[in-house]
Amino acid sequence: MLKKELNDLVTQTGPGTAMGNLFRRYWLPALLSEQLPGPDCDPVRLELLSEKMLAFRDTDGKLGLIDEFCAHRGVSLWFGRNEENGIRCPYHGWKYDVNGNCTEVPSEPTSGYCERIKLKSYPMVERGGVIWVYMGPADKQPPLPEWEFATLPREHSYMSKRLQASNWLQALEGGIDSSHVSFLHSASLSRDPLFKGAKGNQYNLNDLSPVFEVVEADGGLLVGARRNAEDDQYYWRITPWIMPCFTMVPPRGDHPVHGHFWVPINDHACWTWSFDYHPTRALTKEEVDAMKGGASIHVKVDKDYVPLQRMDNDYLMDRKAQKEGLLYSGIEGIGMQDASLQESMGSIQDRTKENLVSTDNGIIMARQRLIKAARALAENPDFELPGLNPEHQKVRSVAVLLKRDVHYKEGAKEHFKSAPGKPHSSV
Repeated sequence: MLKKELNDLVTQTGPGTAMGNLFRRYWLPALLSEQLPGPDCDPVRLELLSEKMLAFRDTDGKLGLIDEFCAHRGVSLWFGRNEENGIRCPYHGWKYDVNGNCTEVPSEPTSGYCERIKLKSYPMVERGGVIWVYMGPADKQPPLPEWEFATLPREHSYMSKRLQASNWLQALEGGIDSSHVSFLHSASLSRDPLFKGAKGNQYNLNDLSPVFEVVEADGGLLVGARRNAEDDQYYWRITPWIMPCFTMVPPRGDHPVHGHFWVPINDHACWTWSFDYHPTRALTKEEVDAMKGGASIHVKVDKDYVPLQRMDNDYLMDRKAQKEGLLYSGIEGIGMQDASLQESMGSIQDRTKENLVSTDNGIIMARQRLIKAARALAENPDFELPGLNPEHQKVRSVAVLLKRDVHYKEGAKEHFKSAPGKPHSSV
């Protein structure tokens, strides 16, 4: 369990907090490209790390992320007009460019007053159908994100996002917990079109007591879960966690590889980003249609990316399907099976009451590494955080059969590194 002060440290990400300062050193997924589709399109409200901002694309197509509120009297600029390379406040006409510079104060046209006004702003880049933001010190800006899905041709990948009504950490912890798959997702392994048919599914269902072996990696951790297989072998499913909030699910058969980013909106909610990609081929129309329909780790959402299954409608739980064994929890869809239980813990889980076991080793080590890194950064602003190096991001999850006397760190080491045209390791 975690003492309250440590639980506060790892869950609080607002301005000036230790974990918030850590998050602000990374490029984070902020918006889907579809949310800012073209020059002078509608602006988008965006809250990340407890900061309320406005994102827009100007007349020249440049991306901007600025403080949501006008420096004059605090009006939300979401009501403003996106025109002629700037957002104009509808209240008194003050105008701001993508860097937060005030370019016009109509009531003071000749005084030079606008030159003294600047809103907070952050740089944004677009890669892989995602608009990324860096919210940290300008002189500490890291290299651009190099996650494999973001560097492949667009037809190889699919990305979705959804609102989750819980703190980011309990969502992340679900992403590195492989033991629940044999229970919560057991029925979905044979039903979901992007899971079914893989040989590895049988090992998940035949061995309900996986043994976890977690090792440190350059960017975070490798969380290995082994299950018994035939011919003196173990079936290994190895999940990379790269700091602070990237997880990647081990693949199944020739299905696409998938994973998540868990990005704090504030201390009580997060954006769950879900990606699927195939390293050696384009996704099929059937695969993409299934993802858009809520298959695999994706979820059906409304126009604001809020899940259609949610707490206020009991996630459309089907008790009959639960009793008949068609759905282990009665909730349809792998993504919402996870989210429903994570949200049931409360918006911030009280970790002083939990009782952890050996299958929670990945969660324990991730917490320890987060706490250690946040404290180190607080003591030394030049501390080199794991996961910033682009080489740390060129990682893959792995599903593999190995002889029982071979540890996965050695036996699968060639499979962890991504490379153009290299098939993924899957069972």
